[in-house]
Amino acid sequence: MSGRPVRIGVQLLPQHAPSYSAIRDAVLRTEDAGADVVFNWDHFSPLTGDPDGAHFECWTMLSAWAEQTERIEFGPLVTCNSYRNPELLADMVRTVDHISAKGGTGRVVLGIGSGWFERDYREYGYEFGSAGSRLDDLAAALPRIESRFERLNPPATRHVPILIGGSGERKTLRLVARHADIWHTMLDVEEFDRKLDVLEARCDEVGRDIGEIELSIGRWAFERFDRELLDAVHARGVRLVTIGADGPDYVPHDLADYLAWRDEKNA
Repeated sequence: MSGRPVRIGVQLLPQHAPSYSAIRDAVLRTEDAGADVVFNWDHFSPLTGDPDGAHFECWTMLSAWAEQTERIEFGPLVTCNSYRNPELLADMVRTVDHISAKGGTGRVVLGIGSGWFERDYREYGYEFGSAGSRLDDLAAALPRIESRFERLNPPATRHVPILIGGSGERKTLRLVARHADIWHTMLDVEEFDRKLDVLEARCDEVGRDIGEIELSIGRWAFERFDRELLDAVHARGVRLVTIGADGPDYVPHDLADYLAWRDEKNA
């Protein structure tokens, strides 16, 4: 069983905010409440509600969070590989890492995926391709990102954790096995069990211990606090649980309950 501590994340969806100050205040509340990680996402328009509603960009926001916060880890859930040159993305991540360090160790997490939201691609001029071609692009980009991390001067203040989202057995889980520090899903318990077996096989193929990868489950699995479900995923090794908070109010439901459950498990 994983010896990692349980962590609680909050994803603040950067949509429908009456102003950026609402998001800024939500980040402060999330850190002050004691959450371990705060995420945004990497899209250019809302995914729910009014499709033309207010929305803010991912990485400029994360650089502000790096300066604003003191303790909490933060990152995108997830950034889209298609939107930035891999070397540029690595440099952006390294810079945000240093902004967040404040004399210590940086706190950024590089959550990354292959992309899926066609409107982003169409409106910003990126080639959409196919699900397969986007995953192939991600497979090509990850070694370039890792190589650029090694060449940057100064380097990041720590090994920047790479979170890969998704559960495709043929391509995604192979990328998780090779590159990820964190595997993030939004699966139910039964499907998670099956995919976890596949991931273990993929790790065996590349000679990696699956225990090196933190297991993470996200917001769609947790529309409300459910102790039985949380205990079930904890028993399967999940150590990062992320819930969501949407604009305009950014009130993460039941956060205190999740934090209390975390503290019980970590006691």
